[in-house]
Formats: sequence, structure tokens, C-alpha cells
Amino acid sequence: MLVDSHAHLEMPEFDRDRDEVIQRAKKQGIEYIITIGIQIPEAEKAIALAENYDFIYAGIGIHPHYAQEIGENTYEKLESLASHPKVIAFGEIGLDFYRNLSPREVQLRRFRELIHIGKKLKLPLIIHDRNAHRETLTILEEENGFNGGGVIHCFSGDYDMAKKCVDRGFSISVPGTVTFKNATSLQDVVKKLPLDTMIVETDAPFLAPFPFRGKRNEPAYVMYTAKKIGELKNRSCEEVAQQTTENIRNLFNIPSQT
Repeated sequence: MLVDSHAHLEMPEFDRDRDEVIQRAKKQGIEYIITIGIQIPEAEKAIALAENYDFIYAGIGIHPHYAQEIGENTYEKLESLASHPKVIAFGEIGLDFYRNLSPREVQLRRFRELIHIGKKLKLPLIIHDRNAHRETLTILEEENGFNGGGVIHCFSGDYDMAKKCVDRGFSISVPGTVTFKNATSLQDVVKKLPLDTMIVETDAPFLAPFPFRGKRNEPAYVMYTAKKIGELKNRSCEEVAQQTTENIRNLFNIPSQT
């Protein structure tokens, strides 16, 4: 059994065949999926999906792309949605200095505020960090963001950053990009980190693994990430699946479906 710890099943890329995608994942042995709403409307859709499928859970937050769109009622609405029993994580929140769809100073301010919301809710944090490694670590340290646990989603830093995060109790989430030939830095992180500090994700519909690179990603493909981790660590895919599933259950306090 495997887990997709981070997908976006509520996005329009799945509108034409969402149920088929979900059932395909179940047939491939995906025990459960965490679908992540990155704005209020998407968070509501993620929760609705979690209500309709017993093996789907939801994470809710405001992606840094939309930091400048946060209004006076946004945080109140997030807190209200977080009371739903199927909401098990706060995020994704963080910084994206690659696309800069919100001004950097706005991202930095909102990230601090959102960390405090997550701490108030006592939910593990899902952190988005793209081209902002130093700033992400600094803010997590200054705002005591590591204290409640969480994960660096779709990890793109180096081993030194990964070790700083796991030493502070965070997990490292490995996406399908680890299967790419040029993903040497991420592969190095996977080789060096203990397996009990890692979880797996698809980030579907984005970042499909080889041999589906460039196509729409979906939760069933998380098995390719697990296989690659096994190759890099000289472990069986079954061992990777068992350990990463246990890691995810512990991080997000999700019961086994078995």
C-alpha cells in the first residue's frame, strides 16, 4: 500500500475524469490521498472530495501565488474550514520566488501570518518552497514553525537544508521529479536521508514522473517515486511503501484503512 501525500484533485485538470482517476489510484494500491486546496474555493472543493471518498483527506491553505489576494475574512474562513474532521494539514503555505506571482514582501509577511494560523489550529504545516530556501528556513525558525511538525513539500533544496529540516522534526516530501535523470541533487538527498524522514507525493496534476514526464500527473503514479527511492537506497519498493505510509500516518495522524 502506498500514499499520495500531496495532490490537487480539486483542480480543473481532473474535471472530465476525476472519479476514474481516483478509482485508478485505489486499484493501484493507493491506501489514501491527501488533496490540497490552495485558495478558499479550492479548499472547499478539497473538503467536499474528502467527504465523498473515505480514503481522501484534505489540506487547506493559501499558496504563495495568491498571497496578495488574502482579504480581511480569509483567515477566519480558513479557521472555520479547518474544523472539518477530514482536514488534517494546514497548507500549502510558503514562498515562491521562482514565479513571483505575488510580490516578495507580501509573500514574506503572509507566510509568517499563516504559520501562526497553522500553529493556532494545531495542524502540521505543508510548506511550499521554490527558490526561497534561505528565507523559508529563517521564517520557520523565527516564527517557531517547526514546533508543530510538518513537511517541506516537493523538496528542491540540497542535503544540508534537508538535514536542518529533519533535525527540527520536519519530513521531506519526495516528488516524481526524483525519477528524472538530471535530478541529481534530489537523488543525493534521498540517498543520504534516513527513510523514516521521507514521504512521497505526486503534486498531481503537475510533475509527472518518468515515463509520463510532460503529461498530466495522477495519484496512481506515486508508485514510480517509491520505486526510484528504493533503487537509490537499495531497498525494496515494498519497504519504501511501508515506511513512507507509516511516516505519513504519524505526521498527519491518519488511521490505517486496513
